Order: sequence, then structure tokens, then C-alpha cells
Amino acid sequence: MRMPVKPRYGLERRHAPPVAGVDEAGRGPLAGPVVAAAVIITRRSSLPSGIRDSKQLTREVRERLYPAIFACSHVGVGAASVDEIDALNILHASMLAMKRAVDALPVSPLMALVDGNRPPPLSCGVTCVVEGDMRCLSIAAASIVAKVTRDRLMCELAEHWPLYGFERHMGYATRAHREALVRHGPTPHHRKSFMPVRDSQLTFDAAWAYAGEETVDYAD
Repeated sequence: MRMPVKPRYGLERRHAPPVAGVDEAGRGPLAGPVVAAAVIITRRSSLPSGIRDSKQLTREVRERLYPAIFACSHVGVGAASVDEIDALNILHASMLAMKRAVDALPVSPLMALVDGNRPPPLSCGVTCVVEGDMRCLSIAAASIVAKVTRDRLMCELAEHWPLYGFERHMGYATRAHREALVRHGPTPHHRKSFMPVRDSQLTFDAAWAYAGEETVDYAD
């Protein structure tokens, strides 16, 4: 079994400060926005232990680390809406969310360490870091902020759309989510450009059309 890698602060030290770590959450789901965070660590000695790639942490641990990151960092959060995802595609929408996150920082960074291999269009320097959320401390912190922020947004959506279970799967394509899509049709918060959502709309529309035919009174 591969042991979790502890992210370190070495990549940040290679650049003149301030240096921001940037990551996103929510590229894969069928519903909800894509959310990005940018984090400039200001008091590294005060950061709690346990900061990792958000995918390696439980929901409870992420929620505990979230306010601690804000307490010793400059943080910016940005998002791209479902409409923007459908118009731009998920890759370009993710780049837009990252740009908005960096722009939302109270201090402009000289360098942004970005998770992945595609640089967003930023006004500062950009270094892409493959598997950055596992290697770089500020990117790992950004991954936690982005994930917690997005999960909270999906839980808010669940209050208004309780039939879809957003609070459980956060919009990802679980079996229960796909079944709810077919049964109830997509909401305004579903990504219409994603194939499972398009297919569910066609199935839903066909089912309603068939139901309408069944209720027609064919008089002689």
C-alpha cells in the first residue's frame, strides 16, 4: 500500500515571497460549480499538523483544518458557475476559477504554484506542480480550502433540491445520483454539457412524453 506523502515547504522556498499555492475542487462532478483556492502561508510555525491532499483526509479532518489554515495564511477563493462550465468546458472553467482565487487574495503573489500541468492565466509568475497537492504545503492547504468550500456549497444546494442527495455525493456521479437524474431530471445546477446529464435529460423527456401518450383519450 502506498503511504500518504507529507507535503513540504521546499518548493515555496525556491521563489521570492509572497508565494501562493493554488488548487481546485470539483472538476469531475455532474453538478455544482468548480471551486479554486489560493493560499499564501504567513505563519508556517502555527500551521497544524496533518495538512495533506484533501482527498487523503476525512471530511471531519478537513473541517478542523479549514479555519486553522485561514488563521495563519492569506486565502483567496474563486469559482466558476455551471453556466460557465457549460460555455467554456471544465478545463477552461477551472482555469478561470483559479484566476479568480488568486485575484481574491489580499496580497498579490509574485509566484503561484499551481497543482497540475496546465498554467492558468495569472498576472504573476506560474509554476505548475504535478501532484502538487501531495508535494507542496501551500497547494495542499489550498486543496483543503477549495474542497471544504465546495462541499459546503453543495450542502446548501441539497436543502433546496433534497431529492438528489447532494449532501452525500457532492454532485459526483454515484449510482444514487444517476438514478435521481433519470427519475427527476436535471436541476439548473447540473452541468448540461456532461454526457450523463445530457443522457438523463433525454431519458427524462422521453419518459414524460410516453406518460403523456398513455393518458391521451383517443376518441373514435
